[in-house]
Amino acid sequence: MEAEKLLQLFKTLTQDIVIEIVVVIVSAALIVWLSQRVLPWLANHLYGRQRLLLLALIPTIRILIVILALAWVVPLVIETTVQNMIAILGLAGVAIGFALKDYVSSLIAGIVAVYELPYRPGDWIEVDGTYGEVKHIGMRTIELVTADGEFVFVPHLKIWDNLILNANRGSPSLLCVVDFYLTADHDAYEVQQVLHDVALTSPYLQLSEPIVVIIEEQPWGTHYRLKANPIDPRQQFLFKTDVTARGKACLRALSVRFANLSPEYVAQGYP
Repeated sequence: MEAEKLLQLFKTLTQDIVIEIVVVIVSAALIVWLSQRVLPWLANHLYGRQRLLLLALIPTIRILIVILALAWVVPLVIETTVQNMIAILGLAGVAIGFALKDYVSSLIAGIVAVYELPYRPGDWIEVDGTYGEVKHIGMRTIELVTADGEFVFVPHLKIWDNLILNANRGSPSLLCVVDFYLTADHDAYEVQQVLHDVALTSPYLQLSEPIVVIIEEQPWGTHYRLKANPIDPRQQFLFKTDVTARGKACLRALSVRFANLSPEYVAQGYP
């Protein structure tokens, strides 16, 4: 009796219906494959906001294609009555809930991420101490590429109970901080101006954003934090290297002494 009720959920599959289902599935897979190849290629030929917007379209297009394919195929296979749909969704929910709880949680988190946008392709984020650029957003994981070229796959499940630090949030502007540690006996205004000029003359500097030099006195000396933006987020490490190298050279010309922190200060948590 139960078997007869189960069979009533499904339509009789004719040859034409089978062919239509195959065509829909193959077409959807082909469109997804092309979008994941063509759109990143086009994005790599663009700069700034246009590149980031085009990259952000990739996961959205994939989800829309999958939803459209399911909406086309399901009515071909199942008798779409209210009773049947409630029964199927109930059975599917119970099975998925027990067998694939964490996996489904990551899938749901991935759908939430598409609309809440805590990260998107092109963003520089930090999750669990791992910092890198979001290269790809899958249904279950995001793919990060670190500064050392390592590929890290992070499940979307992390957004439920972890802090996600996003350095640029879909913007071509990313704030970089370069630290300098000096002994206390020097002219702070002169050092501040020198560091400002070092950032201003960097070939990687985004001139439309401000340059800020923060001074903080510590027991071991003076901590300088130079804040500025590179032209492109991908240039952040080149920018930091350039500013650090030229900043140290200019500070040496002023006969400024750099601070050497003792192990005791480091153990106490001083920067």
